[in-house]
Amino acid sequence: MPLLHVLRHGLRLIFMFVLLTPAVGVANDAPGRAYPITAVPFSDVRLTDTFWARRIETNRTVTIPFGFAKSAEEGRIRNFERAARHEGPYEGKMPFDDTDVYKLIEGAAYSLQNHPDPELDRFVDGIIAKIAAAQEPDGYLTTYKTIDPTKSPAEWLKPGPKWDLELEGSHELYNSGHLYEAAYAHYRATGRRTLLDVALKNADLIARTFGPGKRTTPPGHQIIETGLVKLWEATGERRYRELARFFLDQRGRAATRKLYGTYNQDHLPVTGQTEAVGHAVRAAYMYSGMVDIAALDADPLYRAAVERIWDDVVSRKLYVTGAIGARHKDEAFGDAFELPNRTAYGETCASIANVYWNQRMFLLSGDARYVDVLERSLYNAALAGVSLKGNTFFYPNPLESDGRYAFNHGALSRKPWFEASCCPTNLARFIPSIPDYIYAVEGDALFVNLFAASRASTAVGGTRVAVQQTGDYPWNGRVTLVITPDAPRSFELRVRIPGWARNEPVPSALYRYADTAAAAYELRVNGDRISPALRRGFASVTRVWTPGDTVTLVLPMPVRRMVADARVVDTRGKVALERGPLVYAAEWVDNEGSVLNLVVPDAAAFKEEHRPDLLGGVTVVRTAATDKAGRPRRLTAIPYYAWSHRGPGEMAVWLERGAGPAAVRR
Repeated sequence: MPLLHVLRHGLRLIFMFVLLTPAVGVANDAPGRAYPITAVPFSDVRLTDTFWARRIETNRTVTIPFGFAKSAEEGRIRNFERAARHEGPYEGKMPFDDTDVYKLIEGAAYSLQNHPDPELDRFVDGIIAKIAAAQEPDGYLTTYKTIDPTKSPAEWLKPGPKWDLELEGSHELYNSGHLYEAAYAHYRATGRRTLLDVALKNADLIARTFGPGKRTTPPGHQIIETGLVKLWEATGERRYRELARFFLDQRGRAATRKLYGTYNQDHLPVTGQTEAVGHAVRAAYMYSGMVDIAALDADPLYRAAVERIWDDVVSRKLYVTGAIGARHKDEAFGDAFELPNRTAYGETCASIANVYWNQRMFLLSGDARYVDVLERSLYNAALAGVSLKGNTFFYPNPLESDGRYAFNHGALSRKPWFEASCCPTNLARFIPSIPDYIYAVEGDALFVNLFAASRASTAVGGTRVAVQQTGDYPWNGRVTLVITPDAPRSFELRVRIPGWARNEPVPSALYRYADTAAAAYELRVNGDRISPALRRGFASVTRVWTPGDTVTLVLPMPVRRMVADARVVDTRGKVALERGPLVYAAEWVDNEGSVLNLVVPDAAAFKEEHRPDLLGGVTVVRTAATDKAGRPRRLTAIPYYAWSHRGPGEMAVWLERGAGPAAVRR
């Protein structure tokens, strides 16, 4: 055979091997391989702003170390040591305390990826060694069961062997899900398999235990579904993604077992569900997993179902802050338009899950309306969950306080820790991942989704493109992008024009602006004003880009008045204030000690002032107001995320609306 033919044949075989062999190693675009659109990972994004970069640094230096210290103090880390020795007792009152350690490892891994820290790296390795030692020989890993399956940490949970009939509440599969998320993050950050191998051994056990012809009981608390997809992304092992779908497909199958009910979203098959019900965190994690499967399997039934549920949330069950879950009872969604203010639950974990869900919806569809909801949840409900100092937290997030009702699990303000501390540790893993949501790529298109001063580098249609974003968002709506491809290249730049800049606070009729439309946004390329077509909420600019091309976006940021659908009882006759992506709140300390009797006239003019000395630097808004008796008052409002830093007292997002010629009645 001629040498040239041999070489060609060999190259063809190599090509086919590479093409057909499942990818091994961690993808840099999680969960991009499953989706038509790929998020530019935070490892390729460097924040240079003064808003998010500061919060991420606080998370790195305060929140993560604080969480590890509390986990050590309260026995969460010792439980792994005791499980390794099969010696009790289990420390803690919750069956899911293992997940706090996993979430902290995930947050530390994300932090290490952009901020190397040898000391933190060694500390995490030490905890991973304890976790590996606690794993049983067959791969099982839930410390309270390993320590003593005859005892349960929670009064509401019956003791029993692993995978017992109490799987509805045992959290064994939930624990595994957070293990997988942490293992993926750690491998992605370090390249080391220490925790990934633990996760894979556990997942292989679950795959041997659950599936067609085996156990068919789904998890009581969802998250293993998205974790399994990440293991598939890390290894290319198809059985992990198939197991994720299996667990989702088992929900609501009354012919095979007794159903858990609406609390666990186990009342109907997932493809037959039409509204968001039950525990809001479980629900949003499940919906995230459903989007993963809709993307992976190109499944129209999954996609249609999750779109119906999303529409139900955004049209009937979304707080103006982006929070979800109205009821303290069961930490659950309420009925349509059931959105109380003072007793709102709005769990921090649910807001974080809402971001995860909406990011996936965007990656599947390319529609900016999902980023609009993501941004609202991110800047308001989720961010309010952690204090500026990074060491106290909200579990629920009400939209009103009288200064007496202890809404935060027995407290009037943020607490340093909880008996169930899912929210502090969820924040620890979520905050460092925020740069993941800024940019994305689809073929020859580069998306700019969020606005934060940053530098990023990614491949667009085979060409490396650097993006430098400058600006002072969210305080100022002027954003500049410098586009630098390696060589002149034609591609499409899609810049999100936020719904709030298009006179649409949310992509539904649930909320609307009561005042006149704001000035139109401006877009310029190299100084020349352009009017590109809007493509699913993105300004689309296709041209040959050359190094140093500059795009300037100006988003006017007047203070806007929002009103809610009249079917939301608690907001009738009231108005909420918004500026840019930020929802505002009136707090007692700025308003003569009381805000619940304030009335905002329709004709009131707002004055804005940036206060670098206040609450880490915020823009406050002021206007003339009255009390309910008509006496003159002054109103000062701050961003909602910054409330409750100056002592307990009255707070309100929704304020009484004054009558006047400009009033718009619903």
